Order: sequence, then C-alpha cells, then structure tokens
Amino acid sequence: MRIAIRGGRLIDPAHGRDGRHDLYIAEGRVVGIDAPPGGFVPERSIDASGRIVCPGFIDLCARLREPGAEHKATIACETHAAARNGITTLVVPADTDPVIDETAVVELIRRRAEAAGFAHVLTLGALTRGLKGEHLAEMAALKEAGCVGVGNALAPVASTLVLRRALEYAASHGLTVFLTPLDPWLGATGCAHDGQIAARLGLAGIPVAAETAALGRDLALIEETGVRAHIGRLSSARACAMVARAQAEGLPVTADVSAHHLHLCEQDIGRFDANAHVLPPLRTLRDREALRAAVASGTLLAVCSDHQPHEADAKLDPFGLTEPGISGLDTLLGLTLKLVDEGVLPLAEAIARITRGPAGVLGIDAGQLGIGAVADVCVFDPERHRALTARTLASRGHNTPFLGWELRGEVTHTLLAGRVVYAHEGA
Repeated sequence: MRIAIRGGRLIDPAHGRDGRHDLYIAEGRVVGIDAPPGGFVPERSIDASGRIVCPGFIDLCARLREPGAEHKATIACETHAAARNGITTLVVPADTDPVIDETAVVELIRRRAEAAGFAHVLTLGALTRGLKGEHLAEMAALKEAGCVGVGNALAPVASTLVLRRALEYAASHGLTVFLTPLDPWLGATGCAHDGQIAARLGLAGIPVAAETAALGRDLALIEETGVRAHIGRLSSARACAMVARAQAEGLPVTADVSAHHLHLCEQDIGRFDANAHVLPPLRTLRDREALRAAVASGTLLAVCSDHQPHEADAKLDPFGLTEPGISGLDTLLGLTLKLVDEGVLPLAEAIARITRGPAGVLGIDAGQLGIGAVADVCVFDPERHRALTARTLASRGHNTPFLGWELRGEVTHTLLAGRVVYAHEGA
C-alpha cells in the first residue's frame, strides 16, 4: 500500500532529522521525505499533525512465553501488544521451552510470528546446549537459521573454560554474544538488593558483587577472545563504571538497561510488592541515578522492556517465592518519555535509545527512516496521557508495579514494513 504520513514531527536519530516532514511509503519502504517520487498517489493518508513520527521501536529483550509457557502469553497476543505500543521488533532470549539450541525452534518462532503479523521477532540462539553450560551449542547452524546472536539467558556457565571456548567459537562466526552478568552462587537464594530494605523486610539479598563479579569475568574473556559482546540489563553504578572503562579501552562491548530500573529502586518493594520482584533486583537510589547517567552518556546504548508476562498466580506467593519479572511492553514508550520530562535525555536521544541504539547492537538495517529503509514506523501523540490499569494494558501479563501511574505518550499508528498493523480508534 502507498501511504502518506503528513504534518508530523519526524524524529529520525540515525539521520539527525528532527522537524516537520512528510513521509511517503510504497512497497514496504520509505520512498520519499517532504516530497513524493514522481507518479506517487497515496492509497491512504495519515494526518500526523501534533504527533511524532519515528522509527518503530526495537526491544532487545522480550519473553513472549511461546513455546513452553503459553498459559502466560503467546507470540500472537504479545506481538499484538507490541504493535499497540509502537514496538516493531522484539528479540527473544534463548530460554524458551524447548531451548533455542536447534534450528527447528528458530523456525517455529519465526513461523508463528509471521502468522501473527504484528512485529518482527528475532531470536537469540543458545550459547550452550540446553543452556546447561557444559557443551557448546551449534552456533553456526543457529546463525544460518536466522539467530541475530547467542546467549545463555540467565542460566550460568559455571566453567570459565567452557565460556571462553564459547566466546571464541562465536567470534569465529561473527556472532554477537549477549550476556547477563549475575553470579548464581552469590545471589542463589536472594530475591532483593542486599541492603537496608531487604534486611528490614527479612528478605534474602543479592549483592552488587553478584553482578560485578560475573561482569569482571565476562570482560576479561571478551578482551581475551575479541568477541563482540552485549551486556544486558545492568543494575548497578559499579557495573556501569566497569563497562564505561572497557569501552574506553576499546573493547567491543555495548550494554543496555531495563526501563523499570531507570525509574524504580529498592524502596519500591514497599510492603512486599511482588510486582517489584525482578532479576537483577531493584537497587539503591544512587544506582538508579548512575544508570540514568550512563544512558545519557551513551555507555548504555539501549533501553529495553525486559518483558516477562506472568499469570496472576505467579505473583501471589510470599515475595521470595514469586516468579521474578515485569510485563513491560505497555510501559516502554511512557517510561522513556518520562526520562525526557525529568531532564535525563532530550527527546531525540531518548528515541535513539529505543531505535538506533538497539539496531546498532543487533547489526540490523532498522531503527531508521532514510530513503529506501524498511517502513517500520511509529506515530504517537506526545501530549496524550493514559492511566495504566488492568483494562488499558495490551499485554496478557498484568504484572507491573506501574499500575495506577499516568504516563505520557499514546501510539496512534504502527506500521510494519509499510503495512498498518495498529491504528488507534478515531485516529
């Protein structure tokens, strides 16, 4: 379909564009900015006056629960929720059931995402077979099947020798390794940051050292092997400093943070609010401010949702026995814009953290709207506010500590490869 999006404020950080521009789309790609190509007659026109037009958002970590946990959510329902929130690309970690260590699982996810048709779903292959940390997965075959990287999710690789060999193998095939630094022994029984709040509530703590010890090993092996690596979901000031130093020394390392870690801290556990039970845990206010500073400086190149939808029962046990994770698709845009409102980032840079930044991490041609680019587009009203309630959440998972918050920004249109996959009623 030939589509004209007119009158909006086009923000495309990849090309330094921020101003009023019309966008013209045909055959799934951007074919004109400001002026259409010769003979272009739109079949549909979208009035974006008063709205922002930008690349579709790219989420570096979203568990869609399929295959293996369809009682929590499915690819179809969660990609539909993504489209309603302007997210056009989602990256799925390898800890599905079965694990993404065989090409058949990659193909299954790809087919189900294509059948749903709401978003691009990219997969991370397993670093080790079954995520058991013992034998290397068939990374070359996983790359050939379409995996954009490899990782072991939250499963530990106990042997440093096995991890080194895995990184060497990944490097030899040009694969990015996605690592989440969390020492499983230092934090084995913990469920909250090891600090005053956990002590007062009688909760087992996870010290910052659980993150920094694992990160130190990872960085040493990255330097040794030369593998391109991405560090996911940092939570502490110390870890940010370690990554910044590694980047300054020229290591091929990028990193991200979840949106909720930029707005919450250990105090938000309150009186055992299980919706604030996450891994890595919410840490101190000082850590939160350091994460914000690292996002502003570009040390943390991307903000992700770390989407983990759960059924209601998963959050009903005592805090330490509940399943960790927040349903984050519905809040990614609003929490990113809140960083703008609080002076952490200018608007164009905030949008870069959920478009150009993650696209660069993945090494994909997305997150930009230059001529010829795939037309993954989000149109949103920056002045419209919405209250988060169970009724307004698009995801099947309602496990979020942000219920009752009012967030700025409402998506009116989402286009996937030039096809409108979501349009707000009355838009």
